Amino acid sequence: MNSLTIISDISPVGIGLGCIAVLGVMVLVAIAIVWSGYNRLVRLSELVNNGFSDINVFCKRRYDLIPNLIAVAKQYMSHESGTLEAVIQARNQAQGALQGAAVKPSDAGAVQAFVGAEQTLTGSLGRMFALAEAYPDLKANTNMLKIQDELSNTEDGIARARESYNNQVTNFNIHRKSVPTVMYASMVGFGSDRELLEFDDQDQIEHAPDVGALFDS
Repeated sequence: MNSLTIISDISPVGIGLGCIAVLGVMVLVAIAIVWSGYNRLVRLSELVNNGFSDINVFCKRRYDLIPNLIAVAKQYMSHESGTLEAVIQARNQAQGALQGAAVKPSDAGAVQAFVGAEQTLTGSLGRMFALAEAYPDLKANTNMLKIQDELSNTEDGIARARESYNNQVTNFNIHRKSVPTVMYASMVGFGSDRELLEFDDQDQIEHAPDVGALFDS
């Protein structure tokens, strides 16, 4: 019996069942790949969200300290009321933007609004610090020194949290755009990259503002 005879002995029904079996295996493999990739997307996305939660904690602490900073500064910088008020306004805007981003860290628009508000706040604080150099009594004030120390530690925490967050975002984005994940990511709810915390001046991420410079003699 040759091979042609064997093939001819296979019924159409048998061939059909064989094809169905092969297709079934292929479907199961595809489902397993998508399931595994989806679970990893979910895990990486949650790590990004957790990273933003850390930023949220440190920024809230920063926003709580700024009014105390301004209250002490007003005792010595009464002629700089416009600059001090600008810091408070920038702080309030940043606080509101943070709340919006914290509700849904995956919202690119909310994250960008937070980044913009943070840049404005950093600029306002920088201008206040520059003017404060002309007030030695302020720099020697015990309450101000305590606030400065707490604020410096908080800024360091924010810088570390930002770096960690950006690392998690990068990991997520790389996986989302890799093959085969990119072929189905949109279909399972991950149609876009997560937003990095990138500033016009990247040093604002890589280095915390030098709050202590205000008190250097």
